Amino acid sequence: MNNVLPSRVDLQRRLRAALRTALSHYVANGIGVAIGLMLISAGVHVFFGAAAASAASVGVIVTAPPDLPGPRRGKFWQMLPAPLLGMPLFFGVQMLQDDPLGLGLLIVPAAFISFLAMAWGKRGVPVAIALIFSAVFSLAVPTHEGRSALDGALRTTAYFGLGAGLYVVYAVLANLALNGRYRVQLLADTLLALAQLMRVQARRFGRADPAGGAPLPPDPALTSQLLARHAALADQLQSARDVVLESPRTPRRQRLAGMLLLVLEMRDHLLACELDLDTLRAQPGHAHGLRALQSVLRDMAGDIEQLADALLLGRVPPPLEDRRARLAGLRWEPDGTGTGDASPAPWAGPGPSPQLLARALADRTGHINDEALRLVALARGEAAPNLAVVRASWQMFVSPTAWSWSPFFSLWRWDAPPLRHALRAALAMGAGYIVSLALPWGTHAYWILLTIVVVLRGSLAQTLERRNARVAGTLLGCVLALGVLSTHLSPLGLIAVLTLAQAVAHGFAVRRYLITAVAATVLGLVQSHMLNTGVSTSFALFERLADTLIGTGIAWACSYVLPSWERGQIPALVARTVAAQARHARVALGLGQLQAVDDAPELAWRLARREAYDSLSALVQATQRSLKEPRAVRPPVDSLQRLQAHCYQLLAQLTAVKTMLLLRRGQLEPGRIEAPLAQAADRIDAALLAAPGAAAPAAPARPEAAPGPEPLPDPFANDLNPWLVRRLDLAVLLAGQVRSEADIARQPGPRAP
Repeated sequence: MNNVLPSRVDLQRRLRAALRTALSHYVANGIGVAIGLMLISAGVHVFFGAAAASAASVGVIVTAPPDLPGPRRGKFWQMLPAPLLGMPLFFGVQMLQDDPLGLGLLIVPAAFISFLAMAWGKRGVPVAIALIFSAVFSLAVPTHEGRSALDGALRTTAYFGLGAGLYVVYAVLANLALNGRYRVQLLADTLLALAQLMRVQARRFGRADPAGGAPLPPDPALTSQLLARHAALADQLQSARDVVLESPRTPRRQRLAGMLLLVLEMRDHLLACELDLDTLRAQPGHAHGLRALQSVLRDMAGDIEQLADALLLGRVPPPLEDRRARLAGLRWEPDGTGTGDASPAPWAGPGPSPQLLARALADRTGHINDEALRLVALARGEAAPNLAVVRASWQMFVSPTAWSWSPFFSLWRWDAPPLRHALRAALAMGAGYIVSLALPWGTHAYWILLTIVVVLRGSLAQTLERRNARVAGTLLGCVLALGVLSTHLSPLGLIAVLTLAQAVAHGFAVRRYLITAVAATVLGLVQSHMLNTGVSTSFALFERLADTLIGTGIAWACSYVLPSWERGQIPALVARTVAAQARHARVALGLGQLQAVDDAPELAWRLARREAYDSLSALVQATQRSLKEPRAVRPPVDSLQRLQAHCYQLLAQLTAVKTMLLLRRGQLEPGRIEAPLAQAADRIDAALLAAPGAAAPAAPARPEAAPGPEPLPDPFANDLNPWLVRRLDLAVLLAGQVRSEADIARQPGPRAP
């Protein structure tokens, strides 16, 4: 029986994960792209024939990469560059099909220009892929026999352009139609990411020796996982902001936007739960209470997952249990039995007693409970969102959609990563083309180039991941494609297969590339078969695998040419992170919000908070990527991880201060806290923004190590001023530690060759 129950639980967990995947925004987006491919291919097939439909489907496939869930405004301009710039490239390849030298001289600079689009970041990557796809897939489109080169190229390009143009219109309309569903799905994904972070945080509460119940020292792997979860949530939040906060004009949109803003508050309170945790863990007898907090946090994570599932299924979530009473009933005795009087015993040591710290930690967990209750109340329609903040947030927090020339003008530095990646890609494409000409099965030369395009990434870590997935996916995809083509399906049946393969390939391109590699192999082979009508359905499995291995080998080798090691980017990321921390501290410690009559100070703080989290997320991700690089060129990883941990701790201290200023202002005396707030802001500025190498200002002694004449009062009594001053002193201390680690991390790495 003990062996059966875990398997059932595991099966239920897998089924639940599969259902969430099926209802996710990336699957919905993939299905939408596939339906567009099917409609356009079938329509062109009816009116112009099979050859025209094949060329038009290539136009759709080339145009589709930028079609991702996003805001309604700017969708047309996001979709337009791929077909507009890709069509001349498609035509040029068609014209030079019979001129190997001229074709090579076109493909190499085309690859360089296409990959320059990655200078526009996440918006530019799909455009770059689409542009180079237009050249690679044009190699697979046969020339029209019996026609002049110009006539055949013009005719094929016209059908390509027809498919691409129709798809741009379709993509804009589909994004408009799916906008409401995308809002729900992106919010649900954000809730699931928050729940995962809560579970990792809960593991931090429960680390104790199973034999004796004694607390164990912090686990570096668990800390690293916590940082990674924070970074993943920050990325997910920005994707959700761009869609959920756009034009919240209807009550339903306003509720979803209000829920997203509550997620931001929950993240802050969750981060504040790190405060005093290590101090508590060092005290004997508190493992029982921490495990009780762990149980509460896990239960709340389950509630958040249940809310996300209800949103995805279109159901009204059930009411949420208020766990405040459960938290208030926790006992914090030194013996750890969990029984007896809740009143703390007299504390003779320096600083606050462990009992007071524990009660404060339970109260911060209670803030998460309060926000979760508001979240479910909004989802059930039982509460109204803060419309002033929602409407202002849509103007302030949605990413711009207009294209700018600034990234292009900033490219032309020898150490600029996009420029080096473009040169690297051009070299790889040129090498792949030369190798393809020398192979005895040169009729499928485009497969090597396609493999290079999808495997070669901007960093070595991403290239290695794509390399392995591409080889495994090609093997599985060849077997599937062989089975499909051996059934001798009709043209419409093959279009249906293309539709399904396109849905899977597009939907999982970012989430799990192995699945995309399988679907893309089926898509490419079936598409090639349709383009080369009359050719036998059989193909050599060895040739496809050999092409894939050659392409991945070239991409892997070229990833070491003109490398942009993460160590070269770390100093700029560290500088951005430190500056963002300093600005957030300055805004968070201001009293403007308590004295203002509008929401301007709060919005300024929210903007500063977003940049603090986003910059820290970028630094965490760069550090993780650097672990796949050669040891000789890695940045000081240990120092970077300490820097990241201290930055999150600084954010947590400032969050606790902000919570006191906003939620418990009645227990603070403005006249007594104005000077400490201003002094702390100045000291944090001096610590973080001083020139590298300059002497850091002296930090205050730790309150725990410097007993004052009077012990800190109960934080739940009327006077919170001593606790706020303690938080400020700890924040200043952490700022000095951030500065020390930043000085080490900002040391210049190896210069670009």
